Amino acid sequence: MIRFLQQDSRITKFIFIGLISIVAILMVITLVPGIFQDAGVGGNSFATVHSDNLFGRFLGSSTDVPMAQVQQVAQRMQQQQHYPDFLLPFLMQRAGQALVQRAVLVEEAGRLGLTVTDEDVRNELTHGPFAPMLFPDGKFIGEQRYDDFVQNNFNMSRADFETQLKEEILINRLEALITGGLSVSPQEVRAAYLKQATKVKFEYAVLSAADLRKQINPSEAELKAYFQQNSARYAHAIPETRKVQYVAFNFGQVPGGPPQITDADIQRYYNEHQKDFQVPEEVRVRHILIKVPPKADAKTVSAAQAKAQDILQQLQHGAKFSELAKKYSDDPGSKAQGGELGFIQHGATVPEFDKTAFSLKPGQTSGIIRTQFGFHILQVEEKQPAHVKPVEEVHDLIKANLMQQKQTQMAQDYAAKLQAEAQKNGLAKTAEANHLQVTTTGELQQGSVVPGLADGSQLLARAFKTKPDAPPQSVSTGEGYAVFTVLKVVPAHAPTFDTFKPTVLEDFRNSQIATLLRSRTQQLAIKAKEENSLKKAAKEVGATVKTSDLVDSTGQVPDLGSMGSDGSVAFTLQPGQFSGPIVTQRTGIVMKLLDKQAPTEAEIQKNLDTTRDQIVQQRRDAAFAVFVTSLQQHYIQRGLIRYSKQAAAPPQVGL
Repeated sequence: MIRFLQQDSRITKFIFIGLISIVAILMVITLVPGIFQDAGVGGNSFATVHSDNLFGRFLGSSTDVPMAQVQQVAQRMQQQQHYPDFLLPFLMQRAGQALVQRAVLVEEAGRLGLTVTDEDVRNELTHGPFAPMLFPDGKFIGEQRYDDFVQNNFNMSRADFETQLKEEILINRLEALITGGLSVSPQEVRAAYLKQATKVKFEYAVLSAADLRKQINPSEAELKAYFQQNSARYAHAIPETRKVQYVAFNFGQVPGGPPQITDADIQRYYNEHQKDFQVPEEVRVRHILIKVPPKADAKTVSAAQAKAQDILQQLQHGAKFSELAKKYSDDPGSKAQGGELGFIQHGATVPEFDKTAFSLKPGQTSGIIRTQFGFHILQVEEKQPAHVKPVEEVHDLIKANLMQQKQTQMAQDYAAKLQAEAQKNGLAKTAEANHLQVTTTGELQQGSVVPGLADGSQLLARAFKTKPDAPPQSVSTGEGYAVFTVLKVVPAHAPTFDTFKPTVLEDFRNSQIATLLRSRTQQLAIKAKEENSLKKAAKEVGATVKTSDLVDSTGQVPDLGSMGSDGSVAFTLQPGQFSGPIVTQRTGIVMKLLDKQAPTEAEIQKNLDTTRDQIVQQRRDAAFAVFVTSLQQHYIQRGLIRYSKQAAAPPQVGL
């Protein structure tokens, strides 16, 4: 079962004087800022959090945040969210700060006298979210299966698991202590449920900003005036251009023909790069997955585990793995192939799956393992030990690589030769002497396509940093190289009105549409109330009339959006009433309420407890978040959080 802890007067004066001295020294150390602040903590720790008391950093309790735990949490975050490797240092900081915050809460709970006993841990395991797995039908699954459960699901020892569970219970008790006094009045609960459960149906007239834009047709004089008024905006509307002349060649035009690669070259490369041909240990594996949705309740988890257990028993009685995978597996990627995943390497799957797959021998079938996706059963079909590929296997690959290297080097050498000749004799003579062509472009903007080149991006990037009188330069073109020079630069400048008229018209419309939409929607609202008819008003101003479904505050309505934001005004109306103008970025809307259905008294009474719990929990979460932020800032200011030299500077609290 789970392991639990068992359980003469001169001397007095001397001891008393000694204690007084120690207290004085500790007061200086604790209260004088800066003393011992560069000491850091041990190399195996990310940080150490000390108690908030006089003796905290030296004689009091402390909680260590191991670097190994930080790395483990960061790697789990990376795997679950599929972050790239270069974000791992950032994830390390996030994981480290989360664990430091947890340690601060643990220390604060201890300072306030909160405790968690081994019996509390027993009760949590017996009756908490782990109970269906550890105590199905109230019976403990046994020591070994308990160890396997913890290892497979959390990748840690039982002792570490129970320590973290104890901390979790302690933090929950701290939260209960801090936020336990929060409450909500019956009137607030009733009002909140009425707000979220009331449904409305309404007629609404819609003005489209896109349609109104087409009605903005300024005169020539108005456009010219707008162009002049915004002259600063258009001062550089025509971007800078460059005219370039270049000589280009592809790899096939390099003198000397294709490079020759000998077997000796291949062997030499193989000997020098054997690490590139190392193949890590691999296993070919099948699996059957029984999915468990994220945040599934205990009943769902228990049902999935029972299904997996039934499948395992069928396998143990001789059923064929591939057939059961096709029948039961919830993995769409491998189900049709009988659960076949092919060869996998270490780290390609989640840790629990990885550990099991590489611990089995060919032909062996695992027990049930739990991952973030659900319950798995694995079968290893083949195992390949780590090895170095023989030279015969990689001969063609090395040859192609050496060919590319030598070809690239020959092309670079040829480009350097052409560049030197062009600097001396000019591009035209250089092209003629080497049987190449000179190309002169038109005026090119940044991002233009350079005619005649597979990839002219490098040429353009360099050209826009080069003066017209600069000597020729060489750049890669993807299929070879080009040697170029800049002939002409046309700086960015203002356009004439006639050439830029279409753009000025669009800019003018953009500047007017918000005002027009607001004005037209205001007109629609006034007419609807005057005539007591939304349809008549809509027809007069050119709006489209639609009717919503019966929706609550969480609903979505076409052209209006969320009923929790722009549409919320509907819940303030009574049937027959019109709203004022509602203007969004894309539409202008006026609505008329058709129906309003409040929940019945029976529905209100039925949902009061749930609503109260929701409101109280929201307020407690918010209050505890404020408490945590303030508490951590206090610990930082008191110097009670000590980071190791390996940990980067901690970010500010709340960021």
